[in-house]
Amino acid sequence: MLSLLISPFIDQEEEEGLLLFVASDLHHQHRQQRRQPPLKMRQLLISCAELVSQSDFPAAIRLLSILSSSSSPSGDSIERLVYQFVKALSLRINRLHHHHHHHGLAGSSLMRMMNDINFPITSTAGPVNVDPSLQSCYLSLNQITPFIRFAHLTANQAILEAIQVGQQCIHIIDFDIMHGVQWPPLMQAFEFHPLLVLNEDPTWIATNFTSMVTILPDEALAVNCMLYLQRLLKDDSRDIRLFLHHIKALNPTVVTVAEREANHNHPLFLQRFVEALDYYTAIFDSLEATLPPNSRERLAVEQIWFGREIVDIVAAEGENRRERHERLETWEVILRSSGFINVPLSPFAHSQAKLLLRLHYPSEGYQLQIVNNCFFLGWQNRPLFSVSSWR
Repeated sequence: MLSLLISPFIDQEEEEGLLLFVASDLHHQHRQQRRQPPLKMRQLLISCAELVSQSDFPAAIRLLSILSSSSSPSGDSIERLVYQFVKALSLRINRLHHHHHHHGLAGSSLMRMMNDINFPITSTAGPVNVDPSLQSCYLSLNQITPFIRFAHLTANQAILEAIQVGQQCIHIIDFDIMHGVQWPPLMQAFEFHPLLVLNEDPTWIATNFTSMVTILPDEALAVNCMLYLQRLLKDDSRDIRLFLHHIKALNPTVVTVAEREANHNHPLFLQRFVEALDYYTAIFDSLEATLPPNSRERLAVEQIWFGREIVDIVAAEGENRRERHERLETWEVILRSSGFINVPLSPFAHSQAKLLLRLHYPSEGYQLQIVNNCFFLGWQNRPLFSVSSWR
């Protein structure tokens, strides 16, 4: 079973020797033994990222060419993971070269080297384009992995338990409703209680909701942020704090938050790269154990959903970088400083989450943990998603 654990960086001299040895070994043996040990592939990818960070594009491209020959979008989890990161690194090199070409190769020479890699470069800058099938891919993600269903189930239970006896109505602001798959179970639980689900501009809703709807004393307001808050993070924290200030002013009964348990918002590219490599290693490993090798749904989720995220984290910079996942410890600081108080998730919510895993995702690799009144769902020993409740 694939398990690429975080290991300390080796020093430069050892790294150069390892790079020459491993690259030579791969060059001569990849045809006979396509699947390389996880640690070796991890070290090669990190070495390539270091070369990119140093703007040594020729050396990085040569290493990418070797890595691409040991990758495949339809191979085992290691090959599929390497495929996505080689593609992302190729895009980053292509973008950076337009800013640094006067220090390295001529453009035509660089592109000839890039053509040796199995990833045609069609975009050089700007935000990552959203695939037209992203919406349908979300449904597959919701079905074949427990992560989204776990977040929805736990958040819904927190909303249910926040409603006090005698409250006749609940208003729900959902900042990323997608297909709305979260809400039918909650509607059934509330029977005929009306729901207001909004999916407009978040800043506009946060500042104008009180003028749209009057919350009476016997009514409740729930704010649902499923994998949403990280979208408001920029290189500074003004947007997220202003947003939370407006939400707090609404005096919500409960605020449910689900986020990735990873630091993909680090300002330094190499730190962000290593964090992403270890995070998506666990994701791809869980998909490998959960689904059959020929699963089309898994292939779509890896290439369209997670592949898009990897490209964004690795290839984009500055305002063009959208995937800015942070760990719960960071969100706790931000939420508490904005006046929110953590609401412990209940033992019943924990039992429901365990039942979800046992009935639909029986693999022993999924692990559910409770830390500081918040739930974490992960693979093996790596937490991947968190859910928390606030007021």
